[in-house]
Amino acid sequence: MTRDAERTERALQDPLVGGLPDAPGIITALTLTPGLGTHLRGLADELLVNDHPGATITRAEREMLATATSAGNDCFYCMDSHGAYASELLSRAGADQPLEIVAGIKRGESDGVSDKMKALLHIARTVASDPFALRTGDMESAQDAGATDGDLQLAVLIASAFCMYNRIVEGFRARTLPTEEAYRARAAQIAEFGYSSRQVNAIPS
Repeated sequence: MTRDAERTERALQDPLVGGLPDAPGIITALTLTPGLGTHLRGLADELLVNDHPGATITRAEREMLATATSAGNDCFYCMDSHGAYASELLSRAGADQPLEIVAGIKRGESDGVSDKMKALLHIARTVASDPFALRTGDMESAQDAGATDGDLQLAVLIASAFCMYNRIVEGFRARTLPTEEAYRARAAQIAEFGYSSRQVNAIPS
């Protein structure tokens, strides 16, 4: 089955858990209680938007790490939403072929990015699939490519957080959308305001 066919099939599935809000993806958790919404949005801002001590990776690169993690976990809602946000941010930064870069990341590839990002994507994917497989050599390779301790910290933090977001969406079997394009309408809002702003009617994954 192709990835597009899997996406379509997933969009037809109904939630497994009763009493959920009538909302897609992680919005189900964000709207269950005000506190959950505040904390889950705040975590997304802290990892994907706000300054992190010593980190050099851009917002687009952080979104690529979230996209790679979510793709590895087969969470279409999260990979497609954060892929759209990464593409928007890459476009704003003047990157060549941002849609193609993000499409490759969803396939588990790392084409079109720097050696530093290739190493960080490897770290994020390893944390998501088997954190005990991560080795000192993985960190050293990233540092040799220009990654700082702050970048390494963010790669691990983002991968870990998005495993949680992915598990919430798929554990609920929350409703998801049938096309990648459906997420692009809000990408400009996320790029402009982040996740917690009242001006954004969107979510962290």
